Amino acid sequence: MSKDKKQTCHITSIGGQAVIEGVMMRGPKESAIAVRKPDGEIIVEKKPINSFVAKFKINKIPFVRGAFSFIESLIEGTKALMFSAEFFDIEDEEEKKKKEEMTEEELKKKEAKDKKSLNIAIYVSVVVALIFSIGVFMILPTFLVGLLRDYAGMTNNILTTAVEGITRIIIFLIYILLVSKMEDIKRVFQYHGAEHKTIFCYEAGEELTVENVKKQKRLHPRCGTSFLILVMIISIILFSFISWEDKVMRIVIRLLLLPVVAGISYELIKFAGRHTGIIVRIISAPGMWLQKITTNEPDDSQIEVAIESLKAVLTGDKNDDKW
Repeated sequence: MSKDKKQTCHITSIGGQAVIEGVMMRGPKESAIAVRKPDGEIIVEKKPINSFVAKFKINKIPFVRGAFSFIESLIEGTKALMFSAEFFDIEDEEEKKKKEEMTEEELKKKEAKDKKSLNIAIYVSVVVALIFSIGVFMILPTFLVGLLRDYAGMTNNILTTAVEGITRIIIFLIYILLVSKMEDIKRVFQYHGAEHKTIFCYEAGEELTVENVKKQKRLHPRCGTSFLILVMIISIILFSFISWEDKVMRIVIRLLLLPVVAGISYELIKFAGRHTGIIVRIISAPGMWLQKITTNEPDDSQIEVAIESLKAVLTGDKNDDKW
C-alpha cells in the first residue's frame, strides 16, 4: 500500500458478525442485520444501539471496558443469530393450523409470550456458552496438564503453564476445524469473509459495490477471532505466575482474572486497529492465521447482503464512526 493510500484510509469503529444467511453490522448509532430469506429477498432490520457499556461510561475506562464489551457483544451476537434463524424455522402443519384458528388478540398474546421466551433463551444461551467455553477451554486443559505435571514430576511453573496454554490452543483449533467442516458453518464463514471485505472497502473510501468489495482482503485485524486467540496468549503469560500446588485454587484465581485478561486483549485489539508497523503485525498475526479457518471467500450474493447491512448503519458523516 502506498504512503498516500495509507493516509487516506479511514479506520472505522464499525464492526460486525456473520449470522445465518446474513450479516450484522454495528455502527456508531445503529445496528443492522441483513438476511437473505429463502425466497431470495434481502430483509434489513435496524435499531438504535442501547449499549450499557456506553450508557455507564464504561467505554471510557481502559482495561475495564474490555470485559464488559465482550459480554455485551455475546448478548447482541446471540440476539442477531436468533433473529436470522427465525427466517429459516419451518413450522409443522399442526402449528400453522393453530395459528390460523387464533383470533387477532390471541395471536398478539402468543407473539408477546414468544418474545418473552426468546429473551430468556438469549440470556440462557449466553450463560451456557460461557460455561461451555470455561469448561472446555480453561478447566479441561488445567485438569489434563495437572495430571501430566503430577505424573511427570514437572516443577517449573512457567514451563507447565506454557504446556497448559498450548494444550488449550490445540483444543480450540481442533474445535474450530471440526465445526468448519459443517456445511451450514461453511456458509456462515463465507458471510464472515463478506463482512470483513465490505468493511475494508468502506475503509478504503471506495464505493460499496460487489466488484469493489470482492477485491478486498478477508482477514481483518479487529476481528473477534483475533480477540479470542489473544485471550489465550495473554493468559499463558499472566497465569505463569499462579502456583500449581493447589489446582482448585489455580482455577478459581484464573476465573477471577478473566476480566483482566479480556481487558488487556481488548486494548491490544484496539491498538492494532489504529496503528501499523511491525509490533502491530506481531500482535495481529495469530488472529490473522486463525481467520484463514473462520473466514471463507464469499460469493456475490453474500457480498450484496453485507453491503446492505453496512449501508444501513452509515450516518453519512465519517467522523461519527472514526476510530
